[in-house]
Amino acid sequence: MEKNWMALLQDQNGLGCLMEMNQASEQFGLALTRRDAELILKERGKVLREMRRVEFGEGIIPQIIYEFCDSAYIDQDNYVETLLRLQEIFYLYKNEMLDEISDSELVHFMKEQFESICFGDLGYLEGTCLSNFAQAVRAGYGGHKKSDGYGEYEKFDEVARWDYELYFEALKEICWS
Repeated sequence: MEKNWMALLQDQNGLGCLMEMNQASEQFGLALTRRDAELILKERGKVLREMRRVEFGEGIIPQIIYEFCDSAYIDQDNYVETLLRLQEIFYLYKNEMLDEISDSELVHFMKEQFESICFGDLGYLEGTCLSNFAQAVRAGYGGHKKSDGYGEYEKFDEVARWDYELYFEALKEICWS
């Protein structure tokens, strides 16, 4: 089936935008080739159709690249695969949260959890962190609007985390007793 003119225009604009994002990501050792950018745009179209979403403009990938390019868990070897997965997760949870969260709030939330709670595990980000947060948003929680998506997960986290200060205090007592 032949692409319509609108899709062709979006692909061309998106391609240029993604290639320009290399300026921000190259300082962290990450860069997209033209082929990578074309793959991302192709997958974007596929994900948007699957999620029954319509989007105008460059899409969410430039914002994801900008937010995630300094991640300790992304390197050139997993860069494109990670971007594709983050894009898919983003659109899934925009739907799950009934569009009650802005793009930037969701991306900030995703990055914060990816780094601090998930330690780069996209499955945990999707299946636990975002799932818990989406339930809260669907139930009417709106605190993310004040925080722009930062510092929200602790309010919904069901897993007890290490208290590092308490751990080091106990370690000092054991070692110096």
